[in-house]
Amino acid sequence: MQRADGMMYAPQGKPNPVVDAGEFRFAAVGLDHGHIYGMCNGLIEAGAELAWVYDPDPIKVAAFRRRFPQARAANSEAQVLDDPTVHLVACAAVPADRCSIGLRVMDAGKDFFADKPPLTTLEQLALARARVAATARKYAVYYSERLHVESAVFAGDLIQQGAIGRVLQVVNLAPHRANLPSRPAWFFDPGRYGGILCDIGSHQIEQFLFYAGAQDARVLHSKIANYRHPQYPGFQDFGDATLLADNGATMYFRVDWFTPDGLPVWGDGRTFIMGSDGTIELRKYIDIAREESGDHLYLVNHQGMQHFALHGQVGFPFFGQLILDCLQRSEQAQPQAHAFKAIELAIQAQNMAMHIS
Repeated sequence: MQRADGMMYAPQGKPNPVVDAGEFRFAAVGLDHGHIYGMCNGLIEAGAELAWVYDPDPIKVAAFRRRFPQARAANSEAQVLDDPTVHLVACAAVPADRCSIGLRVMDAGKDFFADKPPLTTLEQLALARARVAATARKYAVYYSERLHVESAVFAGDLIQQGAIGRVLQVVNLAPHRANLPSRPAWFFDPGRYGGILCDIGSHQIEQFLFYAGAQDARVLHSKIANYRHPQYPGFQDFGDATLLADNGATMYFRVDWFTPDGLPVWGDGRTFIMGSDGTIELRKYIDIAREESGDHLYLVNHQGMQHFALHGQVGFPFFGQLILDCLQRSEQAQPQAHAFKAIELAIQAQNMAMHIS
């Protein structure tokens, strides 16, 4: 697992299959972002069989098959979509292209699993919602900063158990390392990646809705800036936003590309959850100057204070739940309305953001 570069961050857990061999087959289409490796890891650990891979770039396909040699290289997207044994297509194409691929996948009678952001405009969102309704297929989203982080999974369990009472506020701080020389051209074009609040901001909003148990929210204020990269005029290296949920919970989040070189991981991601009866702090990827391991959770409530070191202890139940949802047509892993609401609010935050010059 690459810990220094967020674009290639692909967590690995323990095998926990929920289906028998060959019972659930999937394909990877669109390899522009390294998150596809984490998406495939999670599905394979849950028992899925990776049948196909397709990308128009043969170099990307060759690199992918070195990691997943069981995947057959398809000659076209259509070859994948025409295989009746494929249940789901995982996709990490350029963000602006994900929706069009998803529409074709659903039209082919398969479920779709997109990297975040799953789309980049409200017009695309309307198309995706309509196609989900028409086809009854799934448009699942890899919001990995919660779904593929053990401390974040455990935080959700604690909240469900009532460990901190009613969630009143969530604060997310999500710095990322830019690694600009390794980035493709689309990374600097907001028309292609959607802007910083649409892209990595969608992670943060999804966590807020989940932890707060909210169905909807309003974006109260948002800002974006390009503080230090004038050579890339379309790039946004900073963004933040404040939200108010339909149940009264509030959120502030900050996203940026300013991880310093001295940090051995791609970002010191932190989540602070304030409840009516306690608080939770997540130190997701590192506990700086103390432990280079991630997945530290700090809980304080009326019973006392606790530190949980959770790396390798919790697992990633989302992937098994997603497989069973596809087979059983249920919604245990991720309600469709929730997946779409997170990106809707992220796009709204992006569109209304004050641009700091």
